[in-house]
Amino acid sequence: MAALAQEQMDTMDAIVNQHFVYEANDDVEGVLSSLTDDADHEVIPSPMGPIRGHEDIRAYYEMLFPCLRDGTVTPVRRLYGEDFIVDESIWRGELADGHVLLIDGKAGPIDLRLLHIFNLRDGKISGEQVWVDLALVQRNLGCTIA
Repeated sequence: MAALAQEQMDTMDAIVNQHFVYEANDDVEGVLSSLTDDADHEVIPSPMGPIRGHEDIRAYYEMLFPCLRDGTVTPVRRLYGEDFIVDESIWRGELADGHVLLIDGKAGPIDLRLLHIFNLRDGKISGEQVWVDLALVQRNLGCTIA
């Protein structure tokens, strides 16, 4: 497989980075504008499970944004494929309501180690799968881990 051109990686970065800006600003409409109409979205773990399309993705972000506050993101690395990016980052901030991560009744400062897999098509995100290091969050919040 041939290496991707820097221009192609820069274009892919711009799509994903703009999506992250919308998320950082709790801008649901902006997030949706960065996605194809038939986008797939899954956060592991999430009380909503895998979802598809703007209506369900809107409901997810409307549930998510009030649960996370004052976040900053530290990029770790990115890997590129022909039509995808794998992005690893650390989000640090305040968890206001743990139900978003299936840990009801928990709140407080957390680090979220995230692995995003973005599929790209026609200048937009057609799929977003997010893996959360839940054990790290549980440790941050003093949860007992079996």
